[in-house]
Amino acid sequence: MKKVFVSGCYDMLHSGHVAFFEEASRHGDLYVGIGSDDTISKLKARKTFNNEQERLYMISSLRFVKDAWINKGNGLIDFLEEIKNLKPDIFFVNSDGHSTLKEELCKELGIEYIVSKRVPHASLPSRSTTSLREECRIPYRIDLAGGWLDQPNVSSLYPGPVLTISIEPDYEFNDRSGMSTSSRKKAIELWQVDIPSGDKEKLAMTLFCFENPPGTKYISGSQDSLGIVLPGLNYLHYDGNFWPSKIESIHDNELLNWLENRLWLIPLYPRHDDYDVLSYTNINKENAKNLSLAAAECWNALLKKDISNLGKAIRKSFEAQIAMYPHMVNKEIFEVLNKYKDKALGWKLSGAGGGGYLTFISETPLENAIQIRIRRSDI
Repeated sequence: MKKVFVSGCYDMLHSGHVAFFEEASRHGDLYVGIGSDDTISKLKARKTFNNEQERLYMISSLRFVKDAWINKGNGLIDFLEEIKNLKPDIFFVNSDGHSTLKEELCKELGIEYIVSKRVPHASLPSRSTTSLREECRIPYRIDLAGGWLDQPNVSSLYPGPVLTISIEPDYEFNDRSGMSTSSRKKAIELWQVDIPSGDKEKLAMTLFCFENPPGTKYISGSQDSLGIVLPGLNYLHYDGNFWPSKIESIHDNELLNWLENRLWLIPLYPRHDDYDVLSYTNINKENAKNLSLAAAECWNALLKKDISNLGKAIRKSFEAQIAMYPHMVNKEIFEVLNKYKDKALGWKLSGAGGGGYLTFISETPLENAIQIRIRRSDI
């Protein structure tokens, strides 16, 4: 029998986990590496519901599992020692557990790498740990173009828009990955399970002030709070202040569906603890202007559903970002980007870069990519 290895958190064990183990076990004897409580705390910025010994006990009891253990390492590759000792034939992952780091490790070790889609067993409903958590109603956000213009030191040089979309929490995105997880955690502190009804802009202002109390040294951009709270697609115009002077929102379902079907996220890895995007910058009027004009082009292409110009504009916005903040990218990020560039029309990094997720614009699905759902205004 072949040896099959899987690794993950497997917190709040549910039928989706069991179906995943069952599918993996069809390829051979199944060995399960379990993320420690400490690893989950650092990656997800939360405590586990079931501690590591509980999770080990439950997973070891499943008939599909040959053996299981707590991984000794940390980070996304917390199983390095275990996979080298086990020498599996196959490493099996879910689409939202895929990362290029894992894929490259398998190539290096001569292990077959298989990415599965979530398939519920028979007539059972689809389950994920995220869907079982109460706070899952609070959205994340994606900045499509213009990111950094919400900082006064950039938009004071040349005003322009940041484009954001509020996305449903179908996945538990990693902390420090450019998906506005810090602002989202503050939203959970404020509102617990969901964004309350009321004036959305005032609610976003409340969240922004809560996250940046008086005396805050580094003020987070308001696109994070606005991107979470405002549903749909949003145009936030900045002209030298922390709060936009103009906000325009689109809730047209046809356009939002069109965009959803062309957005693809490829996981990288969380930003390292010592990452500092501000350690070297090249902020000037020319670069700010390029960023502003690219974001405006992106907005116009979206309104026309012009996929070709949308891809070009998002590329131009990304290029303007990294011209101002070169440390957003590194060799590893470019290596992943180069694997997909010929299959996509446009691309960018999530948030402040340094890791996180690559966002691609493509008419056709990208292998191992995550698709998102945009939050609608009637929710």
